[in-house]
Amino acid sequence: MLSNHKIAYTSAINFAKSHYENFPVVSYLIPKNLRKHIAVIYQFARQADDIADEGNLTPEERLTQLNKFTNDFSNALNGNYSNSFWKALASTINQFDLTHQLFFDLLTAFKQDVTKKRYSDYEELLNYCKHSANPVGRIILELFNIRDEALMIYSDNICTALQLTNFYQDVKVDYEKNRIYLPEDEMKNFGVTKNIFTLSKINSNFKKLLLFQTKRTRQLFGEGKKLLSSLPGFLKYEIKWTILGGEEILNKIEKLDFDVLNNRPKLSKIDYFLIMIKAFIQ
Repeated sequence: MLSNHKIAYTSAINFAKSHYENFPVVSYLIPKNLRKHIAVIYQFARQADDIADEGNLTPEERLTQLNKFTNDFSNALNGNYSNSFWKALASTINQFDLTHQLFFDLLTAFKQDVTKKRYSDYEELLNYCKHSANPVGRIILELFNIRDEALMIYSDNICTALQLTNFYQDVKVDYEKNRIYLPEDEMKNFGVTKNIFTLSKINSNFKKLLLFQTKRTRQLFGEGKKLLSSLPGFLKYEIKWTILGGEEILNKIEKLDFDVLNNRPKLSKIDYFLIMIKAFIQ
């Protein structure tokens, strides 16, 4: 009979497989012995993200639940588990000596989503990505016992690029939650006002703004690709697949002529397959 935390790992894998992402979470490219650990980490992040984003809770209720989530996590690190999920997550963290602060950074970002709706400039947005996205890549590298800081920085570039790509993909969705992740100073420079989000009618200024954003993000992906040559085994192809998935979303945005206010670009099953093939042959 399986122990509760082993059942929690199985549940985490099913959880990961049931959620759409622009990148593979627990693909066959990940060594089988690591899939459950990646899945339970993904579940940690997704559950907290859902508290910040989903449903009809007030900001105060979201923060209350996120604070409880944070307390449950802290208790789990100290050996006090409120359920089998926390026991499984703590087991993973202890087994691989994962940096606790990376998980707390993620929680900081989710709380910020509740309270901060605008970003004055690109640097402010990058600081958000430092907490919301970059910890994920660093955790993955630690799972593979890669702890070189130079490689971590390449990973940061990939994760930041993925986060920014997700922002461009979800411009309309985020605005419906009263969030704009496009830097305010750059919106002003390109002559883009809040009205364009309300009317969902793009113009040449908006297209130029999105083109500027996507070009800069492609440069981040390019810098992050320097990580690939240092990755072991199939992890190299997993990360390459992830990068190509992000770049394909950018391609789709451009093919839509940047009209992300009326269309949400998304990867299909065929896209996933073609990107996987591309990851191996390029």
